[in-house]
Amino acid sequence: MKPFGYLRARSTAEAVDAFAAHPAARYLGGGTNLVDLMKLGVETPGTLIDVSRLPLGEVRDTDDGGLRIGATVRNSDLAAHPAVRTRYPVLSQALLAGASGQLRNTATTGGNLLQRTRCPYFQDTSKPCNKREPGTGCPAREGANRDHAVLGHSAHCVATHPSDMAVALVALDATVRLVGADGERGVPLTDFHRLPGDRPDQDTVIRPGELITAVDLPKPPAGAHSTYRKARDRASYAFALVSVAALLEVRGGTVQHAALAFGGLAHRPWRARAAEDVLRGAPATEDTFARAAEAELAAAEPLSENAFKVALARNLATAVLTELAAST
Repeated sequence: MKPFGYLRARSTAEAVDAFAAHPAARYLGGGTNLVDLMKLGVETPGTLIDVSRLPLGEVRDTDDGGLRIGATVRNSDLAAHPAVRTRYPVLSQALLAGASGQLRNTATTGGNLLQRTRCPYFQDTSKPCNKREPGTGCPAREGANRDHAVLGHSAHCVATHPSDMAVALVALDATVRLVGADGERGVPLTDFHRLPGDRPDQDTVIRPGELITAVDLPKPPAGAHSTYRKARDRASYAFALVSVAALLEVRGGTVQHAALAFGGLAHRPWRARAAEDVLRGAPATEDTFARAAEAELAAAEPLSENAFKVALARNLATAVLTELAAST
């Protein structure tokens, strides 16, 4: 076992200062991902800064009709919150599709956004991995890549982001609230996670020492219905092969508003902008929904073992949008 220090922060300012004072520090929330990676030797923090007891565990309405979710709100509590279930059902459904009940009782909102890929090469320190050790290579490109990316990957990394919650938040146009040595800032969640490029070790745009304090949701579009659907190898706490988060507003048989995001296809939750462009102002028909999905997936570059994901994503998105249209 590798020794490490432990500090319990009493305020966000104390947490940020402690991070700056301790090289190789990591923030500890629920620990459902970080502690696993420490056991595997993938993460070797010098100090854990426990932020789980900071006063960031509240879900409250915002002045503009949206919702602010504190970073330490547990996934199970968030999924069950009345405001989330009634106004943002896609988020509640995504949370309940992730992990097991025991893990949801521990995992936090901030930690969920920062969880790292479940690529087996990344998690096995005996194998090379550009995400773990830049410059060592990406064996998944020519190896076992059935579960890996078909969109946005690079020669350096083909891993996928594992979160269900983040896919729903991307579709909802959420904003991540951060605090660090340079003060506070907000980052749209669509810009928070990075594509791998030549630096797959950098999962997000978060700056060293910055702490997630909250996630803000805008007021949901009036008349829009939303849902989350996940295709996986087994129904019990498996990561997504493909998932879809969708919001759809239909009036007079025409799509007025559409937001679509995919999980399981890329290094980050994938906002389907090309599909949304096809949907807006178009007839709310199965044919339109299929064309929209095909427009988004035209850029897909499947690997040796995962071409099935393209058809699965197209069919799943078409089915979800068709069902949403029927419910409006």
